Amino acid sequence: MKLVSYNIQYGFGLDGVYDLPRAIRSVADADVIALQEVERHWPRTNFDDQPSIIAALLPNHHWVYGPAFDMDADVREPDGRLVHRRRQFGTMLLSRLPIVWSKLHLLPMRKMTHRLNTQNPALEGMIRTPTGPLRVLSLHLAHIDADERLEQIDYLLARHRRVPIEGGPWSGPDDEPHRNWSNGESEPEAPRDAVWLGDFNMLPESVEYRRINAGGFVDAAVAAGHLADGLHTHERMFEGRLQHRRLDYCFLTESLARNVRSSSVDAGNPASDHFPVWTEIDV
Repeated sequence: MKLVSYNIQYGFGLDGVYDLPRAIRSVADADVIALQEVERHWPRTNFDDQPSIIAALLPNHHWVYGPAFDMDADVREPDGRLVHRRRQFGTMLLSRLPIVWSKLHLLPMRKMTHRLNTQNPALEGMIRTPTGPLRVLSLHLAHIDADERLEQIDYLLARHRRVPIEGGPWSGPDDEPHRNWSNGESEPEAPRDAVWLGDFNMLPESVEYRRINAGGFVDAAVAAGHLADGLHTHERMFEGRLQHRRLDYCFLTESLARNVRSSSVDAGNPASDHFPVWTEIDV
């Protein structure tokens, strides 16, 4: 199974051009796609409904969208008609196999006075693979402060530890069949195994990276034989110099890490300021 994580920077490339199809075409071959910085109804992207556009570009993938940032974007037409829409910003998860259930986790955040800070999301979906169910998260951690990222990581690890206790979106027998709560389905699985894909906004030598390792998750690139700092996933100009950083990762629970076949970065892809992070695993 091919997994890819990609912060698409809402469709703006290294050249400053808004071209959403360019970004999506570059990851269309993946079985599971985790996207970050996907938006709806922003002036900067022509008020596009990006999740719908992405879904149309990938018609063979099931999808869910998790908006962490949600604001009013209603407009009133000249004839007085109200057009309802929301200005949203979040993460997206796509899969060739059905996404049986999904949950949106809004991560802890801190009010800032000196820099812009926004709500961060982790969108979780459960996929039934040929060898069993798998939980996949498309997440985006805070970009400003390591302490805020650590809070978010601790929150996600706590949620991960509670999976055997909480289960999926519903549990137990359907004792009100006349209401059809279960839609005739068995209780959905909530497996222990999980994959975290996303923009973690952290470096491999950081305390955040070590915290994730200590929580039982393995860096897929390391499992594939790379050095933790041997790849870069982001480029920016900093103090007049081109800076390469590794900010995007795939982390897996230890039992899944043994199944990693390869890990790579599509470095040089111009469709965003981040590069797609690819992981192939046996499932």
